[in-house]
Amino acid sequence: MRKQPFAHLADVSKRTVASMATIRLEPQTEALFRRMLDSLKPPPDLTLSQWADRYRKLSPEASAAPGQWHTDNAPYQRGVMDAISDPHVRQVVFMGCAQTGKTDGFILNPIGYYMKYRPAPMMVIQPTVNLGESFSKDRLATMIRDTPALHGLVDDKSRRGGCTIMKKNFPGGQLQIVGANAPTDLRGRPIKILLADEVDAYPPSAGKEGDPLKLAEKRQTTFWDRKTVMTSTPTNKATSRILDEYELSTQEEWNVPCPNCGFLQPFVWENVVYDRENWPAGGVQYRCVECGCVDNEYRWKRNSTKGQWVAAHPERKVRGFHMNTFGSTLCGWQGIVQRFIEADEDEKRGDYQKMKVWVNTDLGLPWEEKGESMEANALFARREYYEAEVPDGVIYLTCGVDTQDNRFEAEVVGWGIGKESWGIRYQKIYGDLKRGQIWADLDAFLAKKWKKKDGTEMPIFATCIDSQGHFTNEVLRFCKERADRRIWPIKGRGGADVEFIRNPTRNNRVKADQFILGVDAGKNMVLDRLRIVLKGPGYCHFPAAEDAGYTENYFAGLTAEHKVIRYKNGRRVEVWELKDPKFKRNEPFDIRDYALAAIEITRPPGLEVPGEEPQHPQPVPQRGRRKLSGGI
Repeated sequence: MRKQPFAHLADVSKRTVASMATIRLEPQTEALFRRMLDSLKPPPDLTLSQWADRYRKLSPEASAAPGQWHTDNAPYQRGVMDAISDPHVRQVVFMGCAQTGKTDGFILNPIGYYMKYRPAPMMVIQPTVNLGESFSKDRLATMIRDTPALHGLVDDKSRRGGCTIMKKNFPGGQLQIVGANAPTDLRGRPIKILLADEVDAYPPSAGKEGDPLKLAEKRQTTFWDRKTVMTSTPTNKATSRILDEYELSTQEEWNVPCPNCGFLQPFVWENVVYDRENWPAGGVQYRCVECGCVDNEYRWKRNSTKGQWVAAHPERKVRGFHMNTFGSTLCGWQGIVQRFIEADEDEKRGDYQKMKVWVNTDLGLPWEEKGESMEANALFARREYYEAEVPDGVIYLTCGVDTQDNRFEAEVVGWGIGKESWGIRYQKIYGDLKRGQIWADLDAFLAKKWKKKDGTEMPIFATCIDSQGHFTNEVLRFCKERADRRIWPIKGRGGADVEFIRNPTRNNRVKADQFILGVDAGKNMVLDRLRIVLKGPGYCHFPAAEDAGYTENYFAGLTAEHKVIRYKNGRRVEVWELKDPKFKRNEPFDIRDYALAAIEITRPPGLEVPGEEPQHPQPVPQRGRRKLSGGI
């Protein structure tokens, strides 16, 4: 029988394979080949939630229940996470309450997933650089440390690894962590995956370069399969980034079936049932919108594994999700209702801060201001007669001073428990600021002592003087020579992202300690307190005595501004503007802001509401005692 052509080669091949079967490899060589073969394997066909359930480990530093991740512990996370890993979805938006695990589920889990199975250049944006560093050290580093699937991907110890706190290199990609307040970091290399955390806390502009989100998104243009994830607890309705993005999305709400009739429904505050008169003994229940039955938290949450995301606009490409704390399996209903009751009591007194926090962090909804200004006649009508210059409730006096070309305008304000305030005197001091007499008059006014009913004389504890305008150096010298009396120059800086009080700077010709004031933040605080209608913490009293200076013109100036929405660098921002451009006498509003700044800088003891944590004084640079000049 004739042999087939090349049959001898087949025989040789068989013998070669047989001989190779007997070759023994060194263990390290075998391990090398295994790693090489593993690197050639295609990534497993896992969704993000499946990857997390299989590989993610929660760290003891960041979780009350460390160990293996289980999506069933928070079933609402599954739909959001799987939308993130869906190759057909380009953008995912999550607008939600606190205590939903959104940073773990929607920021950290995607990082681990893409590092391991879909390597790509990634960026995480935190509101500030400092928060970015904390995120890297406290959350990212611990996840990489405690999740075996991520071991060996990031070389933090070797210099050749090129890794820093804010940059992590791994095979096939790189992770950059940046602050929204750092414009330089938002430019540069292209990125495929953008993870933006707490976007409502971002500044309106990264320096002078525009919206930080827009800057980052420009870096994604070269990737057709880019992915953007935005998460945040909402803040103010007028300026909320996350609300803007959510309204353009599918608008999906987390729905849970009724434990009695099975009807799917979202949790809404209107259907929460509790007995306020018998609180907390009566507990909290929820009423079904379909069958009307009332059932407890355990039975409703037991059905969470059957919950679904229901979209108002399923045809839209951007996946958007919203939920409140009632749907969260990570916190209880009783705490939510307790926080509401406390916020409601404060709101009845005109203090909206706790209610704003409750709406944002528990309902996961933006806060809508009740009003953007106060009316002058309403404040004028509530003037009252004091029994003395200084009412008995006053513990400290502060003063705010505004500098004009031909005068000083000053207000002395008394402060009591809970920073309840009493207007004491509004004074105009006229003169030529180029001459020493008006400065001596101002010095005498600030040195004056004010009497209580029992004859006690009170000095002004601290003063803030506006150092902007045509007499900056004169104000700085005046204050520097009186630093031992806590008379400080201040410089206002606008912008919603500027904190009210910043550390003092000596970056001026006189080398005086000059405080930078976030005037918008201060005006918000003043307005919030003017809205309080029940006497007590935060309430603003005004004297009716004719010589106190609280005239109709004063209240017109105190209420001369209101907040409006303007567009800056393509973003909606709130700004303070004059109600009537023809009436520019807004000095009382500014001066009350300065008097408030003086008490906030010093933070003296004794103003705490009983039960509150005591305040610690703000460190203020101390200067050696100087001989007072008596003027400039």
